Amino acid sequence: MSRYAVIAAVVAADTALLWLDGTRGWTLAAYAVAVALTMAATNRLPFAAFLAALALAVLTGGSLALLVCTGFQAGHRISARRDVVVTAGALTAYVCVLLLAVERAPGAAEPWVALARVVVLTALPLLAGRYLAQEREHLRREGALVAEQERLRERLRIAHDMHDSLGHLLSLVSVQAAALEVGTLPPDRRQAVRGLADAARAAAAELHEVVGALREHDAPGLDDIGGLVARSRAAGAAVTIESSGQAVPLTDPPASRAAYRVVQEGLTNAVKHAPGAPVTVSLDWQPDALLVSVRNPLPRRPSPSPSPGNGLDGLTERVAAAGGLLHVHAGPREFRLVAMLPLAPALSGAAT
Repeated sequence: MSRYAVIAAVVAADTALLWLDGTRGWTLAAYAVAVALTMAATNRLPFAAFLAALALAVLTGGSLALLVCTGFQAGHRISARRDVVVTAGALTAYVCVLLLAVERAPGAAEPWVALARVVVLTALPLLAGRYLAQEREHLRREGALVAEQERLRERLRIAHDMHDSLGHLLSLVSVQAAALEVGTLPPDRRQAVRGLADAARAAAAELHEVVGALREHDAPGLDDIGGLVARSRAAGAAVTIESSGQAVPLTDPPASRAAYRVVQEGLTNAVKHAPGAPVTVSLDWQPDALLVSVRNPLPRRPSPSPSPGNGLDGLTERVAAAGGLLHVHAGPREFRLVAMLPLAPALSGAAT
């Protein structure tokens, strides 16, 4: 329903109620104009519109649809403590006026009827609007978190591909130039070939350094898992981190980065396929290895788009390159990602 249709419906409903109450003539027309102006102001001035709706409700005893609509918009736009104070103060004043009217009017309804009216027409719309706004912000933060992690993953993939393809070509150039260098060539050409071989080797070394810097920048390690969990919590995810055993530093950088990626992949999968489910991150320190696990219960209804990308395949390669093992358990009730990472670089080197 369009905005103008909503305004027309509210004006028609509240004007009809006032007409049935016996109001006629210019008073009814002025009331209809006031309701229309109040509804038109809800988008830009939601709290002012809510206050105007409360005032009209006190003056006329009606404005039921107007109270519901402006209350919902005000609850949807609450973002600061000042907004909460203004809204709570307006509701308190409205309740006091209603209770005074009930006490002074002979034959009026019981006070609980007035309180029920406040709850149904103002408090519930305010809470509904606030809840929907929080859900929308939660989904936006989850989407931003997933997009950021996908961006980092794509940059790492590009860095890996660039290193493999360009490094391979530069290595071929270097090998061919070295073969020509030891061949039977005139001195001037041999000098040129030697310069070509040196340039190819320098380019390969520079490429390795640039790609390594890119990977280091985009691949935090074990010490950054706490920050990753904090960002996920800020995005609305219910993440719990557990640690057991005696923590020791991971001296092998690939293993440290792999531990971070395991947690990141597990949180990403939980946000994608089980939004709102509690996630548990565990760091279990063994005498010679670190066990990193991320687990979350699966929703009763499967995700509408459960097709995984190549994130788990790339993660398996990363963990294996660090000398570890990765196990993925996708049971009927729980998804669990477990990685075993060695604590010493010598072990990772032996494993590879």
